[in-house]
Amino acid sequence: MISNSNNILVLAPHTDDGELGAGGTINRLVEQGKNVVYVAFSTAELSVPAGFPKDILKKEVKIATGLLGVKSDNLLIYNYEVRKLNYVRQEILEELIKIKQNWQFDLVFIPSLHDIHQDHTIIAQEGVRAFKNTTLLGYELIWNNLTFNTQCFIKLEKRHIDVKINALKAYKSQGIRNYLSPDFIVSLAKSRGVQIGCEYAEAFEVIRLFL
Repeated sequence: MISNSNNILVLAPHTDDGELGAGGTINRLVEQGKNVVYVAFSTAELSVPAGFPKDILKKEVKIATGLLGVKSDNLLIYNYEVRKLNYVRQEILEELIKIKQNWQFDLVFIPSLHDIHQDHTIIAQEGVRAFKNTTLLGYELIWNNLTFNTQCFIKLEKRHIDVKINALKAYKSQGIRNYLSPDFIVSLAKSRGVQIGCEYAEAFEVIRLFL
């Protein structure tokens, strides 16, 4: 499935969600010559810590996705208000349909449908609505998931995990969060690797699958 996918879309409710859930996979896909488009819907300006400019996350996501290998022209950043995406879900759906019309995607990554963060829920649900005729994989953010079905695994090498860690280090405004720590990133990738008999992997839920 991955080898046959050439145009891939990553939907991130907030800057850093896509890197956290699929950073290693994004880097592997780019490495294989795939076209990866990354869309961030909120730069969370209201949540930026004191001492940082309000647009810092917009700058950080550019650095982070660039480190993963995403072309600058393939990074779309919206500035919807954090924790209030439910108020503009129709507008978000219309934007997703525009994106769909501009590219012919054969694989789309969205947050897990079991993700309980309100913004993540909206992007997951509207992502399914907009791309219901496309293969959809839900990525893992275990601190937000009440449950998560590890139905799909993408094998990774250490270099992909190292790139993911470096990309997440770009988010200096996020301080010391346990889910951003290199130890956590490595341990989760190793855990998913153990499940399938390799050293490292990222896991995804299969939401829609077209063969």
